[in-house]
Amino acid sequence: MGVEAGAQAARHRALAVLRIRSRALAVALLPAAVAVVLLAGGSTGHLVGPGWDASRWAVSALAVLVLLAAGGIALVVSRARPAVSPTVAIAEESAPDLYRMVRDLADRLDVPAPSAIALTPDCDSWLEDRTHPSHGPPRAEDRDEIAGARPPHRRAAARTDTAPVLVIGSPFLWWMRVGELRAVLAPVVAGTGPSAQPDIAAARRFVRGLDAAVAVASAPGRNPVFRTVLAGVGWVARLLLRSCRGHAAEMERGVAAAAAERAQAVDYGLRIVAQEQVGLAYAGWDRLLTKVALPAWRMGRWPSRLDAGVVAALTELSRRDRLAEGFASRLGERPACDLLEEPGAVDEAASLLAARLFHGGPAETGPDWSPVGWQEYPDEVVDRKWRTDAARLHRVLDTLGVRRSPDPASPDPDGPTLSRVIDHLTDPDPRPGLRQTEPRPYDPEQPRPYDGEQPPTDHPSDGTRPLEGEDHPGEDPPEEAPGTERSTALAARLTAEIAREDAAATPQGSTPASAPPAPGQGSPDTALWDDGMLPLFPLQPPRTGRELLADHVTAMVCCAAIDTAGAAPGLDWLDGPSLLVNGERAADLAPRVLSLVEDGDPGPLRAWLIASGIRPEKPVRLV
Repeated sequence: MGVEAGAQAARHRALAVLRIRSRALAVALLPAAVAVVLLAGGSTGHLVGPGWDASRWAVSALAVLVLLAAGGIALVVSRARPAVSPTVAIAEESAPDLYRMVRDLADRLDVPAPSAIALTPDCDSWLEDRTHPSHGPPRAEDRDEIAGARPPHRRAAARTDTAPVLVIGSPFLWWMRVGELRAVLAPVVAGTGPSAQPDIAAARRFVRGLDAAVAVASAPGRNPVFRTVLAGVGWVARLLLRSCRGHAAEMERGVAAAAAERAQAVDYGLRIVAQEQVGLAYAGWDRLLTKVALPAWRMGRWPSRLDAGVVAALTELSRRDRLAEGFASRLGERPACDLLEEPGAVDEAASLLAARLFHGGPAETGPDWSPVGWQEYPDEVVDRKWRTDAARLHRVLDTLGVRRSPDPASPDPDGPTLSRVIDHLTDPDPRPGLRQTEPRPYDPEQPRPYDGEQPPTDHPSDGTRPLEGEDHPGEDPPEEAPGTERSTALAARLTAEIAREDAAATPQGSTPASAPPAPGQGSPDTALWDDGMLPLFPLQPPRTGRELLADHVTAMVCCAAIDTAGAAPGLDWLDGPSLLVNGERAADLAPRVLSLVEDGDPGPLRAWLIASGIRPEKPVRLV
């Protein structure tokens, strides 16, 4: 599909959307038109009589009601605030080279330049229209700034009041080179051409208004009368959305096809290479968020240089993976973040926004929500996380009545030791393969083991009625999941303890919006979105009880290694918190912990502790 063909297809679909709008207007005006005809007929003496008089009154009343309803719906649709992506605004004085590159790219593509540039803490780029009436008119300084920077022969064509905002994924700026970024942005910037087409712009405004009206109608917290009125508005808006959904989708496909075709002439060969970097950046960003940032967020710390961490993570990937050797050679070229005047300040703003989007953190720093640099990450996050988890594990063991030390003659029988955890989780009657291949003998007098996600009940089954998951009483229960009864009970108690801690903590994200940023620094567009909806994109589902138990046992092992064997906390860019034993990462710890947690077999872990010189019987320091 060529440029003209794609643009024509998009315009054809835009006209279809506008025809739906016109039909809706015609339906709203139909009763008024009939009332006008009846009133005119009565005034001329043609439509007279009691029946016609009654019809005139009834139709006139109906017309007034329909016009009022249509006016109210139109007002909600036109004034409802469309969804706007949370971004970090980039002023031109803080990134003149980036703005210059984008304008040069728009000139090469012969399309209007975007009205502004913003960053999103994600691996994606798009154009976003923020010209809805509820967003207010552009600032005078913005209009002068944008118009004054364009060549005189193109100022008339530049529609700065309607041009969309270019949103760029912040990881792209740090990982990609300048030429690669320009190649990736070419098809995105090319989309400003169709955006300036009046029919397409009008169709988009209509669809966005309907979508915003549906959101307004669905918002809770209003009185019943107002909620009933908005329910009618929402029904009409949904009906219109369903009618024009197909046309709107085809319109956007045509716009994308036209933009992609127009961008073919710009850096075509480089765009193929740049698309590989897009996938690599996405993989590194996802790994960094889930493995490195998430543990810090859960502790009330947010890494302040996430985008710089992407470069470190992908560089580490290129070192480990021979298939990625070519990626390291790119690091000698100029990175796209050099187009920013203060990349550190922008990275910090994007990192804070990422914490809010993916975790729901507050809008500004505080006693329980503070930034952390990569140099301080091992001590401030990793070590603290391990000791916090170890302390929680021992508190739960205390509630279960587990003795601190089986040897009263030990140096500190009341101190928290790793041996206490290992001894408690060790299966006193290990039968290899039983839990995986055979069900345990069923004893109706004993409580049924629970699944580790809910705490045990105070009323065990008496065998007289089916339990959850059983078809008939008296039959053998289904096969048990891997794990001993002790580990299952401990996992359930840990889950309950963490749930209580989360419930007692102040909900993150409930703090007011952040203060205005310092001049020249980027900041999240907090005025354009609702803090109550955060986190918008949670990274991971809730962890299971067994996963929590394995994490806590691992934390206890790491604390013992640090306090008794001179190990150190570390940061692995791809795997997150790591234990450094004799300067090397302990990569073989996880399967040994799982052997203890799931099978009750301490042998592999004890052998590893002996080989590493770790003393499990010695107390460790907790927080």
